[in-house]
Amino acid sequence: MHARTASERPNVIVFFTDQQRWDTTGVHGNPLGLTPNFDRMAREGTHFYHSFTCQPVCGPARSCLQTGSYATENGCYRNGIPLPANTRTLAHYFKEAGYETGYIGKWHLADHEPVRPEARGGYEYWLASNALEFSSDAYDTVMYDNDCDEVELPGYRADAQTDAAIRYIHSHKNDPFFLFLSYIEPHHQNHSDNYPAPLGYEEIYTDRWTPPDLKALVGTAPQHLGGYYGMVKRLDEALGRLRDALKSLDLTKRTIILFTSDHACHFKTRNGEYKRSAHDSSIRVPTAVYGPGFEHGGQIRELVSLIDIPPTLLGAAGIDVPSRMQGRSVLPLVRREPVDWPEEVFLQISESQVGRAIRTNRWKYSVRAPQANAWEEAGSDRYVEDLLYDLEADPHELTNLAGIDAFRPIADDLKQRLISRMIEAGEDAPIIDNAESRQSGARRVSVQELRIKIRKTK
Repeated sequence: MHARTASERPNVIVFFTDQQRWDTTGVHGNPLGLTPNFDRMAREGTHFYHSFTCQPVCGPARSCLQTGSYATENGCYRNGIPLPANTRTLAHYFKEAGYETGYIGKWHLADHEPVRPEARGGYEYWLASNALEFSSDAYDTVMYDNDCDEVELPGYRADAQTDAAIRYIHSHKNDPFFLFLSYIEPHHQNHSDNYPAPLGYEEIYTDRWTPPDLKALVGTAPQHLGGYYGMVKRLDEALGRLRDALKSLDLTKRTIILFTSDHACHFKTRNGEYKRSAHDSSIRVPTAVYGPGFEHGGQIRELVSLIDIPPTLLGAAGIDVPSRMQGRSVLPLVRREPVDWPEEVFLQISESQVGRAIRTNRWKYSVRAPQANAWEEAGSDRYVEDLLYDLEADPHELTNLAGIDAFRPIADDLKQRLISRMIEAGEDAPIIDNAESRQSGARRVSVQELRIKIRKTK
C-alpha cells in the first residue's frame, strides 16, 4: 500500500477495555442491552465475530498489541516486566508517518509509577498510570501527565478518561492523530476484589442473565456479575460519547475507531484468578472497527488474534508494516480478497502456568509445562497435554477430552499444528507428552450429563 498524504491519513483511535468477555455484547447474544453503541458499530462497520487474545494476562497482552510480536519475542511474557528499551511500538510507526500520538489510561508495561518518558513506548502525549487499578479507584481517578505530575480527574473513572480523550481529540482535530485509550473497566478493583460499577448500575444487573459456562461452574459470578455488567454498560456509554464527539467535530468520516479488549474473564471458575487459562472465557473478546476502509465490512467469521491488530492498523493508515510483526493484517478479509488465512489462533499462557494452546473453529487444544516455574520461565522444552475440547458438541468447555483414546488421532493432529505455530512464533519445537490414556467411560462428565447441563443453562 502506498504512503498516504497528510490529507488522506485517517485518525486512529484504539478503544481498549480490560477483561471484557465477548458475550457481554448484544451482537454475541447478551440479552441485557448493555452495548447498543458497540452493537451499532459492529453492524455499521466490521465485526470480528471470532476474536481472541494471544496472551490472557494484562501486561503480556498489551506488549503484543503495542509491538506486534508475541510476548516471548518482545520479552514481556508476564506482568511486571517493563517493555525493553528501544522497543519499537505502534506509536513510533505512527509518529514517523506524521501522526501525533497520545496515550490515556492503563499502561502496565513499566516497572514504576509514574512512568518515566523513556518507558512510555514512544507516545508523545501522556496521561496514564502504569497500573491504573492501583493508582485509582472507581471514583478516585489519578493518572500522571507528561511531566510525571499527578492529575486528579473528577467523576466515575471511565467517564474521567473519556473526558480526557475528548479533550485530546478536540485539541488535535486538525492533525492526523493516533490515540490509544486504555480503560481499566471492567477489570476488578484489586485491593477490594470487586467490580465497582457506577452508582445504581450494579443493582440493575444483579441476578439477571448468566452465561452458560458461569451458570454451570458458578465461581464468583453470583456476587460479581451485576457490577461487571454495570461497568460494561458505562464503557459502552463512553464509546457513544466518543463517537458523538467525533461527529460534532466532523471527524467521523476520517477516523478509524477500533474496540477490543486484552482478555476475558472466567470469574474464578477455571483457576484461582480471573483469566490465565486457555478457555474461551479467558481468551475470547469483542472486537469491531468503524471508519475509512471498514464501513459496511460485515461480519468476519475467520479467527482473528490480538497479534493481528497492529499490522491491520498500520495498513489501514497506509503505513508500511514492518516484517518483524508476527500477526497478519485482516484487511484482505475485510475487502473479501483471496487470502490464505490460518485455521487456528495461537496462545501463550503465563503466571498460572507455562502453557501453550491453539483454538480452531471446532477444537481447543492446550498443553502445560508442569515442571516449569510459571513466574520465572517464558517457555519450556517439554509440555504435557492438558485440555482438549470439542467446541461443536461442548461450546462451554465443560468436558475435557484430553487422554481419551477415541480422540487420540485428533489430539495428534492438533499437537503438530501447535508445534508449527510455536516455531512460527519464534519458539523452539518442544516435546509434548500425551495426556494419560483413559477410556471414554472415564470422562468426568458424560455426554448425557453435559446435555442436561447445557439445557439447564439456556
